[in-house]
Amino acid sequence: MKWTQTLIPTLREAPADAEIVSHKLLLRAGLIRKLAGGVYTFLPLGLRALRKVEQIIREEMDRAGAIEVLMPALQPPEIWEASGRAETASNVLFKVKDSSGRQWFLSPTAEEVITTLAANEINSYRQLPKNFYQISLKFRDEIRPRFGLMRAKEFIMKDAYSFDATDEGAMASYQKMYDAYTRIFARCGLKAFPVEADTGVIGGNYSHEFMVPAETGENEVVFCEACGYAANLEKATSGIPKTAAREVGPALEKFATPGVVTIEALSKEPYKVPANRQIKTLVFIADSKPIIILIRGDDQLNETKLLAKTGAVAARPATPEEILPLLGAKPGSLGAVVNVPGDVKVFADERLQGANDMTTGANEDGFHFKHVSIERDLKVTAWFDLRTVTAGEPCVKCAKPLNIRRAIEVGHVFKLGTKYSEALNATFLDVDGLRKPSVMGCYGIGVTRTLQAIIEQGNDKDGVIWPLSVAPYQVCITPLTVAPDSQAMQLAEKFYAELTARGVDVILDDRDERPGVKFKDSELVGFPIRIGLGEKSLAKGEVEIKPRNGAMQFVKIEAAVEAVLGLAA
Repeated sequence: MKWTQTLIPTLREAPADAEIVSHKLLLRAGLIRKLAGGVYTFLPLGLRALRKVEQIIREEMDRAGAIEVLMPALQPPEIWEASGRAETASNVLFKVKDSSGRQWFLSPTAEEVITTLAANEINSYRQLPKNFYQISLKFRDEIRPRFGLMRAKEFIMKDAYSFDATDEGAMASYQKMYDAYTRIFARCGLKAFPVEADTGVIGGNYSHEFMVPAETGENEVVFCEACGYAANLEKATSGIPKTAAREVGPALEKFATPGVVTIEALSKEPYKVPANRQIKTLVFIADSKPIIILIRGDDQLNETKLLAKTGAVAARPATPEEILPLLGAKPGSLGAVVNVPGDVKVFADERLQGANDMTTGANEDGFHFKHVSIERDLKVTAWFDLRTVTAGEPCVKCAKPLNIRRAIEVGHVFKLGTKYSEALNATFLDVDGLRKPSVMGCYGIGVTRTLQAIIEQGNDKDGVIWPLSVAPYQVCITPLTVAPDSQAMQLAEKFYAELTARGVDVILDDRDERPGVKFKDSELVGFPIRIGLGEKSLAKGEVEIKPRNGAMQFVKIEAAVEAVLGLAA
């Protein structure tokens, strides 16, 4: 490709609304352009890189035995209602109406569609296992699209769905996808690692996310350098001990705490109750019903764990106006010792189990109880791990200190079980003639997000540093004189033809621009290898070969093609 025959609108400065490095470089390098918030056009170079990522994914999906299909982006609400996700995923669903007034959903994912297909087409265990995948546009109604392709309203995703006759078969399918993802991200030049993850609204009981370390990532990952344990902060647990045991103390004693409405205030004079001896009482509305959550005063509630452990579809903090008639007090003086309605469930964090001599609110404004014994004075409906892990806590596997870092999620694999197959009647006849639901798995890769993650991980002050495998062009030939009869341009054309014939992706910068402009643009776009053809080096019988992330090499003209092929291998 000749530079003048394509469109590469580079920018010296990034638009003001570009917040992170990769977003700025996508725009500055002329890879994408914004149409509206969360909606982007891919320009020629961006599309070439995107197609290379897609090709790697296709090759590894095919290698793992998955079958490519293409499912509708326009989906009937009925199948979402059957799975229960019309409600649980309603906040991200784009809803449109046709000319007759019928409502449709724009696909954010395709569990319902593929399960409906399986229900109609798979009838016997002899047809299993099967794994279907597609690479297609998806739509999610992000309230706050940001960071370019990282959180967009329209994006490209690879989603795959496996169907097995047994749980053991489903785990085998899961492992195949897990291994394929490891290969995909390695081939894309990404340093991605798997972590245990929450299943969210997708459902299922087992999942891993593939994360790319990045300070600008929206996820926080807990990991242990000693044993390799890693989990999303929403899922992570630690080996931190329960509250230190004390003997059951004297009877409850109510004491006045005027104006004290925080854990910190109660820990100061004149009360001096350490945060780790306080019980924090929170009231949430879960699926329209109030629940009470108890955690230690120095811990923070993990709301994702709350949803996962309690089975609630949705939960939010109750307002003071909802709490006062329920417990008789305002936030700051709440507890679960007295005045708790019998139909209100109380969920407590496991770290409090067996704790004695604690302090909690008395459900009376300006008063607390001390000498609280969890077993004696509270009625707990269920005990769960509800707290958020913090850095430095002991690893749940090896007891070494845990670390936390930010990361970008690029892929997610789920073992779904029979949630969707039962809801949508995707069953088969087993070897004994009994009808059973297929055991499913689903596996997603954010293709456009992966592209941006590659840039977020590979860049410097001058621009993008592309891996060879996904670079829009692997080699940029840069003649400093572009007159057709010049030695530089004639050699450039010769190198272009020879390298192209040898299977190398080459772009020839035939613009009549100053050398500095050409070099800066080449660095900004991030072509892995640049061949410079200038009068001084050519007079010595040499060309300049500059790896994007390496030192300049001066190579004899006759050896240039082989030298580039060696770098591009």
